[in-house]
This record gives sequence, structure tokens and C-alpha cells, in this order.
Amino acid sequence: MDKKLLDILVCPLCKGKLVYIKKDNELICKVDRLAFPVRDGIPVMLEEDARVLPEDEEVSES
Repeated sequence: MDKKLLDILVCPLCKGKLVYIKKDNELICKVDRLAFPVRDGIPVMLEEDARVLPEDEEVSES
């Protein structure tokens, strides 16, 4: 994930910071507990395409 792109992208719901998880190829919003997929290098920032993170899933920056 391009560092410059990651610096300007925010959660479409809360406008909070996103964390890129390389192994899952997802952008995570810790506040809303949503995981936005990155497909072919393009972040899909649609709420309906986001995965809801289970309460027991830890989010660690990698």
C-alpha cells in the first residue's frame, strides 16, 4: 500500500485513521470496527463491502 495514499485515506463513516493490514489486504477502522478490502491495489471504501470485525478480533498495526 502506497504510504502517501494511506496518509490521506480516512474511514468514510467516522473520518478516522485507517490501519493497513498487509496479510489480509485490508484497511481497518478501529473506531467503527470495519475492514475495507483492497482489491488489485485499489481500496474499496464502501460500507456495504466492508467486513465487520468480530469483538474478539484484535487489530494490530503491521
